[in-house]
Amino acid sequence: MTNSTAAIPVILDVDTGVDDALAILFAVKHPGINVLGISCVAGNASLDRVVENTLRVLDVADAPSIPVAAGARRPLLEPARSASHVHGESGLGTLQLPPTDRTAESISSIELMRRLILDSPRPVTLVGLAPQTNLALLLRQYPDLVKNIERIVFMGGSTTVGNATAVAEFNVWHDPEAAAIVLDSGVPTFMYGLDVFNQVAIGEQVALSLVRSESNLAQVVGRLLSNRIALGSGRNAEYTGLIGDAGAICALVDPGALTTQMLPLRVQLAGYGRGQTLVDKRTHPGEDIMHGLAGDWEVAEVALDVDVDRYARLFLDTLGLGSALPQPA
Repeated sequence: MTNSTAAIPVILDVDTGVDDALAILFAVKHPGINVLGISCVAGNASLDRVVENTLRVLDVADAPSIPVAAGARRPLLEPARSASHVHGESGLGTLQLPPTDRTAESISSIELMRRLILDSPRPVTLVGLAPQTNLALLLRQYPDLVKNIERIVFMGGSTTVGNATAVAEFNVWHDPEAAAIVLDSGVPTFMYGLDVFNQVAIGEQVALSLVRSESNLAQVVGRLLSNRIALGSGRNAEYTGLIGDAGAICALVDPGALTTQMLPLRVQLAGYGRGQTLVDKRTHPGEDIMHGLAGDWEVAEVALDVDVDRYARLFLDTLGLGSALPQPA
């Protein structure tokens, strides 16, 4: 958190698992970002676990007092589903962080976000790193807030394959109605999806060197990067080193490392494709458009490609860990 008037005022909406933790650390440490508050939602782990993880990660970052509040325990329509096969039962893989003296706000995350947005002298950027249930509830309950929201940057969706299903990414699949509401809110949206999420990684030897460091922050980052993702029954967990959600925060301060395009976008709400983000990358109208069969689409800025090395270095440099990277020849 910073007092600089030039810093971007940001509210994070998280379901703090492994990569949300990396994103929180980066956001707190970057001087160009002013983290006004953090909203928590069930997703990678249960809501109670997400709140506790968030508070403990703020300790690791040596963060100032940043308000944290609990929001939705389940999607708008579906039952809650966790991603424990990816993030472990605790949400932070095998990492055990010590208890914290920080406490969550007594109000809901919806009310916290409303208060922070109204109190901010500058329009606020909402950064959704989780299922978008809290954001949808906020925008439906308080639609007048949109005039003081700069934009919504969300990690979610894909223009190609999914990870929750063959076509759907987890955050959008977890609550597709919420994602559709956010897209339809009238607030400019930016999609940081699997197309770029799955590219930005830190090498395993770098992660191991961080684990061996004497710095607590370095050790935690190394352990988070080293969390191994199980890829299904009978298959060994593999190292990925993805900075994941932290890439969406990098996009706030270094958008030039991304290739983006303004594209028609909608969320599928039925059938096996439920939760899929349909992104229309056609350069010419098809038969559906010519014959009035396309239906309603929103337009969002979509990240399509990323300079991997640039974001990997930005991430570690911001945390003061850039020396762990191999130096350019």
